[in-house]
Formats: sequence, C-alpha cells, structure tokens
Amino acid sequence: MPVSPTTLPPASATEASGVTISRGTLTNLEQRAAQLLEPVAKELLNSCLESKTLALDETPGKAGVKSKGKMNKGYFWSFYGERDEVAFIYSISRSCDVVEPYLKKFEGVLLTDGYPGYESFCKKYRKITHAECWTHSRRYFVKSEKAEPEATKEALALIGGLYKVEDDIRKQELEGDKKRDYRQQKAKPLVDQFFTWNREQLHRLDLVPSNPLSKALGYAHKREKELRVYLDDPSVDIDTNHLERALRCIPMGRKNWMFCWTLEGADNVAVFQTLIVSCRLAGIDPYKYLVDVLQRISLHPAREIRDLLPRIWKEKFGANPLKSDLDK
Repeated sequence: MPVSPTTLPPASATEASGVTISRGTLTNLEQRAAQLLEPVAKELLNSCLESKTLALDETPGKAGVKSKGKMNKGYFWSFYGERDEVAFIYSISRSCDVVEPYLKKFEGVLLTDGYPGYESFCKKYRKITHAECWTHSRRYFVKSEKAEPEATKEALALIGGLYKVEDDIRKQELEGDKKRDYRQQKAKPLVDQFFTWNREQLHRLDLVPSNPLSKALGYAHKREKELRVYLDDPSVDIDTNHLERALRCIPMGRKNWMFCWTLEGADNVAVFQTLIVSCRLAGIDPYKYLVDVLQRISLHPAREIRDLLPRIWKEKFGANPLKSDLDK
C-alpha cells in the first residue's frame, strides 16, 4: 500500500516498531511530551546554574516563518555545568539580555568564547569572573598561517605547549590544588612567554591592520586577563571544547531537520536536547530514560522533580526503568 503524504516514510522509527502514525498525530504527541518534560529541563538548567564554573555559548537556529520561503533566525543558548549537564534555551535574540535573568544569582567563573556580548555582561556583575577559550584564540592564528607562516608557527607552538600540559594533567589524573600547582609550574611560564611575544609582534612596523596576524594578535591581547583565569582555578577548563561537543546536536539539526516551523517547536527542541545530551554525558541510553520518565512523571511528586534529572535518575531508577509496551 503506498504511503500517503500524511504518514511517515518507511524508514521512520515508528514503522521500525511496527506502528504507522500520521505526521499530525506524531506532532501532537511530540508537543505533549515536551510539555510533560519541560519542568525537568528547567530543573536541569537550575542544576547547571548552581555550578561554580559555568560554560556558556550560543549557536544559530532558524524557527518561525518570516516571509514566504524565509525563516526567522534565532539562537540556541547552551549552559554546561560542572556536574557534566547541559541545558538549552531558545531565543530570537543574540543579546546577552536573554541569559541575564538566569545569571543574576550566579556566582563563579563564566567560561565563554570571544563574543563581545559576554565581556559587556560580565562587567555588570562583579561576582562573575570571566574566563575565555584558548581554542578560539588559536583559530585566529591558524587563519594567519598563509600570510605569516613563521610568526604563526611560534604562536601555535606556544599554545600547543599549553595543551600538552593539559594532556599531562589528564594522564596523571591531577585535581584540585595539585592541578593548579602543575599549571602554575608548567603552563604559566608558557602563557607569560606567549603574551610577551604577542606584544612584541604588535609593535612590528611592517604589520598592517589588514594582516590576519594583526587580528589574531589583537584578539589575544585584548583578552589576556580572561585567558589567564584558568591558571589559578583548577575547575576552569582551558577552552570551551567540551561545550561545543555537547551542542553539536544543534548544528547537526541544521543539516537534518534544517529549521523549526514555529518558535514553540524550537522551545521543544531545547527541552528534548537538554535531556538527550545530558543523558549521553551521564552514560544513559536517552530512549530508555525518556520511556521511563514519560510514564513516571504523572505519579512522581513535584517536590522531588530533581530525582528525574539524568544523573540522579541513573542512580535511583536506571537499574530497573519502566518500559514501553512495544519493548515488552
């Protein structure tokens, strides 16, 4: 029997289970599931905000029809907490006004990329220490490799030395004061050498502003204070790579589902990805988790909603999760 336009294609997950569902029904079920899971996603965001070190980033995503053939541009904001949890929210704006309500009570280190909005935001709150990502600085020097191969080679060698120190820390499983002391002993001299070299290069008379190396040098020079923060705080990562790996689901979505038809749909994506990505970080099968929680949530006390966060769910319910009738 041919598949009608209102049914899912044969390769869909529902048909793999022997069930064919119309797109309209599936959309309604997805919406209802997102509504049930939203309180859990919000509590997970609260858990992230309790961190002393919080990584923050944003990545574009289209949602809502702007005009015929065009979608509105928005942003998925991602918060990565020190408990290895990730929470997403969606907004049509890239202004840091979006995250300000969430960070008003935050105290600690905010680790970001070089987006100027974060710098302006952190200046408003003295209780927040701003740290920045060394990988983003490195990317600017990589772009200058063709124009200034020798100078770029020096910069990349020094930054590479910093990552060698971090690799040694991981291999030796250093934490706390031992990790900080090792960075002070091994990484700090390299950081000092890098910024001394950086200032010397900035004074080169032959270096014009349009040179890619000028942009790389200026980028790092302006952010010296923020790039040094990790040396004194062992809880701060050298970069935001862990967060970029976690939010990869959004760029992948831009290639797969491409956009969200409505803003509400984008909010639903934020809810689902908050739980799915946090499950993966906790070593949990997202399917088993969602099947369990969607059945458990109607009976679970609201005051104990934190028990449904993936990392806690794993300890309390992970050994014997509720199953779907299809699985049975």
